[in-house]
Amino acid sequence: MFLNTLFAASSPLAASALVASGGAIGALGRYQLGRLVIHLMGDEAARGFPWATFIVNLVGCLVMGLLFGWFIRQGATNEGMRLLLGVGVLGGFTTFSTFSLELLVLLQRGAFVPALTYAAASLLAGLAAVFIGVAVMRGAA
Repeated sequence: MFLNTLFAASSPLAASALVASGGAIGALGRYQLGRLVIHLMGDEAARGFPWATFIVNLVGCLVMGLLFGWFIRQGATNEGMRLLLGVGVLGGFTTFSTFSLELLVLLQRGAFVPALTYAAASLLAGLAAVFIGVAVMRGAA
């Protein structure tokens, strides 16, 4: 009962505060984990492959799976907890976890064509968007 009250998202402002608070925690966690990985591996190893991002994405996916599984076991989702932890903390930590969960849900529903389309389009459109952004800024200089 206490947790339900503590994490109640009874208004758009309360929901936004939960997401923002969680996002700050997640972004800080991403930064610190990335620093730790680079510290442990050394700068040279980290330059050869983006290990920090790779590990952050894997940790985020694992935690998203644990959170989603916990919500399933509970039989009901506490909206405030979902906003704080799923959207906020994990969204600030890595959105790759959300992408992976959405892809898993599509696959579990048997929606293989939409799942493949989502995965391929996300990768290709994301690469294209970064390329365009860099090209625009290089042209602006």
